[in-house]
Amino acid sequence: MRRKGKQRLKLTLVNLILILVCFVTFIPILYAFSVSINEQNSLLGSDFSFIPRKVTIANYRRVFTEEPVVLWFKNSMVLAVSTVVIALGTGIPAAYIFSRRRFPGRKAILQLLILLYAFPSLLSMTALYKLLSPMGLINTRMGLIIVYTGTMAVFALWNMKGYFDTIPVELEEAAKIDGAGPLRIVLRIILPLAKPTIAVTAMMVLIYVWNEYIFSINFMTGESTYTLAAGLYSLQANETSGSWPVFSAASLLVSLPILIIFFALQKNMTSGLTSGGVKG
Repeated sequence: MRRKGKQRLKLTLVNLILILVCFVTFIPILYAFSVSINEQNSLLGSDFSFIPRKVTIANYRRVFTEEPVVLWFKNSMVLAVSTVVIALGTGIPAAYIFSRRRFPGRKAILQLLILLYAFPSLLSMTALYKLLSPMGLINTRMGLIIVYTGTMAVFALWNMKGYFDTIPVELEEAAKIDGAGPLRIVLRIILPLAKPTIAVTAMMVLIYVWNEYIFSINFMTGESTYTLAAGLYSLQANETSGSWPVFSAASLLVSLPILIIFFALQKNMTSGLTSGGVKG
């Protein structure tokens, strides 16, 4: 009984600490929400109140009526979906090949890819600009898709390869004995088992593209081609401090799609890999 009591006490303390940490990390979001519905448009002035004295939703209306946030959302969505599809479409087959095949130069290629991925993206910005500029890909979605895909395809390869390495080869050998071909083995056995990792990889690629700022602000020079990250920066960089409530409202709104997608993929990301192996 004493041991159980101590365990419950430890578990309660851990839960309280985690709740406190979650609350602390939630404070900036609450602050942004407070600013977005504050009619007085104050930030840190002496008259600022965390709980607004006068509540308004006019700032949320301005997001859709006075600022081209919908256009920025469309640009970011096109970039995100294209990058996810291309990065996974190239990274997953490459990861399977590197995991299951042994060929000359395999280790050298993997080491080179991880070495290139380790360098900060800022170091490659000038080189990428000079490569894309003669082809007319600056200030275009295609140019950013190429940049994003080149980065995240390597991430998808390494992330998926680590999971493919954990799948027993005996599963594929048993399927071959039953008469299954290579393509059927991949589609019916390997990919269903890899659903959780595919979901996590897709989510990480999506978050990267959705939040990426450095390339989007330098490779996109017109307001009509801005992504959400670049557009939100322009709200508070080019106008007076009165735009901060609109900036806060827009920041909260553009975060909703990521939250919705995260909760939609949550089952796949948290599902048991062992049960998937049994079903396969």
